[in-house]
Amino acid sequence: MKTPATARAAAAAIPRRSPRTVMRLARLGALHQSRLSFMRVLTRRMAAEGWRFARPHFRFDAAGVGRAVYTATTPTRTYSLVAFGHDLPDAQRSDRVIAEAWDATFTLVDGVPSAADLDRLAGQVPYQEAGRVGAGELCLARANKSARLWRQVVDALAAGRQPDLASLAEVGYLMRTTAVYGSGKFGAADYQMIADRPEMSTPFQAEMLTVYLIRVFVRDLVNHLARAEGGAAAAELDPALATRIGIGNSTGLGMAPFLINHPRLLNNWIDARETAIARVRARPTARAEEADLFRGLVAAIGAAQPHWPAAHPIQGAKQAALGADLARLDAHLQTADLIADMPWDRLMDWAANALSEEGQELVASLMLEPYGVLVDDLAATMADRDPPPRIDGAMTVGTLRRRLAAAYDWALAVDWTAPAAAARAWYVSAEKREPRLGERYEEPIAAYEQPLAPGRDVAAADRALADWPDDAPVADFLLSHPAHRHSVRRIQNAAPYSEIRDNTIAKDFVAIDMLRAKLSFFGATRFDPRSDRWVRICMFAGAPYPADLCSATADRWVYADGAL
Repeated sequence: MKTPATARAAAAAIPRRSPRTVMRLARLGALHQSRLSFMRVLTRRMAAEGWRFARPHFRFDAAGVGRAVYTATTPTRTYSLVAFGHDLPDAQRSDRVIAEAWDATFTLVDGVPSAADLDRLAGQVPYQEAGRVGAGELCLARANKSARLWRQVVDALAAGRQPDLASLAEVGYLMRTTAVYGSGKFGAADYQMIADRPEMSTPFQAEMLTVYLIRVFVRDLVNHLARAEGGAAAAELDPALATRIGIGNSTGLGMAPFLINHPRLLNNWIDARETAIARVRARPTARAEEADLFRGLVAAIGAAQPHWPAAHPIQGAKQAALGADLARLDAHLQTADLIADMPWDRLMDWAANALSEEGQELVASLMLEPYGVLVDDLAATMADRDPPPRIDGAMTVGTLRRRLAAAYDWALAVDWTAPAAAARAWYVSAEKREPRLGERYEEPIAAYEQPLAPGRDVAAADRALADWPDDAPVADFLLSHPAHRHSVRRIQNAAPYSEIRDNTIAKDFVAIDMLRAKLSFFGATRFDPRSDRWVRICMFAGAPYPADLCSATADRWVYADGAL
């Protein structure tokens, strides 16, 4: 523990945590949403810039079939969500990516669509993968009604009463998306076409805006159907209840390879978070209101956490650990000084010794909350706008070998000949059209393996380099060993936080940790794994709707009653 004197001396420069600590799967699988999460970055920007919202078109029949347009106007341009409602038989409703019909389909348009655009999109968007959009569209999405809640809510409103609060709290959403595609999928605009726009400077802002507007559409549609059934006697969904409801999402292994395939982006995300943590830790003192805010958020989470879903044993164990952590943290905060002598650095030191990784990362996220002025600028550093990296063929083998040893020591320490170290293999399922993780020694999948084990592949490159002289150019090595091109590119472009420092094909590999890490940066809540390979989440629960969006409501909505 640092003394006051040493603490003050260290205040000017608290280093970021080591990748050896941060980039392990168990810790990445314990990350929580924070001020840098993409949903919160979006709502803060929309409020700060005074975005204007409108619904210029909304026409649906009593079965929910029709179309709508929602516009979001920034200081410089307008984006439009085009929504299509469909009458989907219950038997066709599925969370699977490979479904062919949905209750609602969407696209985010760059600008305001004309009548001709709407007709064109009506012939494409409802078919999703089977259709095509153009460079004027930024995202493609679809959603299905909650089988447990949709009918219940419509019937209650049609009868003139509000739906049951307990049911709303249990499910958390009226519709859940099964995909939100962007960045060039199915003809949509590539990210590079919008990357220079200030409102798109943080990753996934187009996708987050799409989901935000889908949530508005869902509220409007459920009210419309209630009126269609109940007439003048129908009630509208109470605004307080509507605010509690988010958009659900089901996410599986298809998302997991993203963090492996985008090492520079992963580095930027983690680097921003670790820089934010270091900045706050370096604060020599805190104001009373800053300490009070932190204590209040801990109390809010402590009250909500026992009610978080934990159906799967993996999540049950994490929930139990976090519950114990919150009890220890609460007891510590009864006497802890959060005002003087680098309070946040001392708190992080205490957490590292007293709490599980779940609790440590919750403390790290929460202590950023009072310091928006100090950390919010880091959101603009999280994108990757550079062109794909090229291999430097002129680099010497000696330099490459030194870089490999420095960045991949963890991979070189694994015995890759052990069956347990290579028990799994990633492949793309022809049936499910998504990456899947199979058992190498039990299924005939090795021939179809995807390059999603960078640790193993880098170790293989290291063995191939062993007999090459230090002064040989990398180009000569690759002419003899072209199979190592992808590993050489990773080694040459390695950054501190670009690599998950664990074996992603090991027998004990838990893919859900990768999903948790990515979704924490989205800002997801209600993390609810249904296996070690897929999860349900909620997005924008507690967020203000456009009419209520202002500086006072734009940020800490994630901690509101019922949102967590």
